[in-house]
Amino acid sequence: MVRKVVVLTLIALLSMVAVAFAEANPQVAAAGLNVYFGVVLAAGLAIGIAALGTGIGQGLGLRGAVEGVARNPEASGKITVTMLIGLAMIESLAIYALVVSLILLYAYPMAAPIAKFVGLQ
Repeated sequence: MVRKVVVLTLIALLSMVAVAFAEANPQVAAAGLNVYFGVVLAAGLAIGIAALGTGIGQGLGLRGAVEGVARNPEASGKITVTMLIGLAMIESLAIYALVVSLILLYAYPMAAPIAKFVGLQ
């Protein structure tokens, strides 16, 4: 089920990108589409890997905190505070990856150098 949703989302995204890059010159449109497809792929992989890494890190941190509280219930307050600070630090990594992905998708800082390299300018 998840695979079908991902495939349908990818197809919808690619169909919208083709309309956005429609130009009179098909070679220019194809080159722009290839560059934008690479950016979309990089942004998707970045946020996916970041979410995977932070999920694993948060799970390990939570497991350690629960084991610590199970061994020493009197220290649960200090363990909980330390765990929450650690989880916030781990989650900030996913937020940074999201910001970089959004910059790649919408700000497109490398548009001019890539266009010059491909020969669009």
